[in-house]
Amino acid sequence: MNALTAIGEALVLIGTFFYFLSALGLIRMPDVYNRMQTSTKSATLGSLGVMVGVGIWALGTDFGSAAWLTKTVVIAIFLLLTNPISAHALIRAAYKSGVPLWEGSVVDKYREHLEAKEREEVEETPAEEGGEE
Repeated sequence: MNALTAIGEALVLIGTFFYFLSALGLIRMPDVYNRMQTSTKSATLGSLGVMVGVGIWALGTDFGSAAWLTKTVVIAIFLLLTNPISAHALIRAAYKSGVPLWEGSVVDKYREHLEAKEREEVEETPAEEGGEE
């Protein structure tokens, strides 16, 4: 066993630990928003650790090549970019469909943003009507 194999195995174990944290977050969090936030962050880190770890692990074995590492890094970058975007889309759809926040939630920035936007639209409407006379 050489150093690359040991580093790859360590990264796979770290990624697996983050997968465990993701599953734990799904069980322990009170509402869909908190569950998505915890599972997305830890699953993304877990995926990065496992994918890069497999690539490095393959370099340390007899059958591995640099192509393994290249492919796993490309896949890891793809996951790093797409996981947060898909989670954002799912959370926004849940919010717009009326899934309630947990009763212990103290801040709702999206609602504050929507209310401020509505106030701006109401303030602009009379000014436009007055200018048409």
